[in-house]
Amino acid sequence: MIIMYTSQGCSSCRKAKKYMRDNNLRFIERDIMHGDLKEDEIRYLLKRTSNGTDDIISNRSKIIKESNVDLEEMSLSDLVHFISENPTVLKRPIILDDRDMQAGYDEDEISIFKKNNLKKISLAV
Repeated sequence: MIIMYTSQGCSSCRKAKKYMRDNNLRFIERDIMHGDLKEDEIRYLLKRTSNGTDDIISNRSKIIKESNVDLEEMSLSDLVHFISENPTVLKRPIILDDRDMQAGYDEDEISIFKKNNLKKISLAV
């Protein structure tokens, strides 16, 4: 199952959702701004990254710039709590399935979810 972490008003999120619908890919949408993002999910997202916080946190975020936080110096617990309290620091959308994860919308890279879905269908036949 594909899970997509989004926020309202995010144009990249709208593009990703349109891609999923146009390609008949089922997904669960989780709105990070309305309490859908739980601390255990943040831990899971961080565990799934290849490059740590760089994969899912936007260093251009207003909160990151204004607070002068050093994410690399935070304990995991503090980092998870920081993200939970400031979900706008996350890149959007964050899309993941059991194999892959993508942060942000990239027209070429999002096709991996279609390929993963086709593999699942062919394995089931």
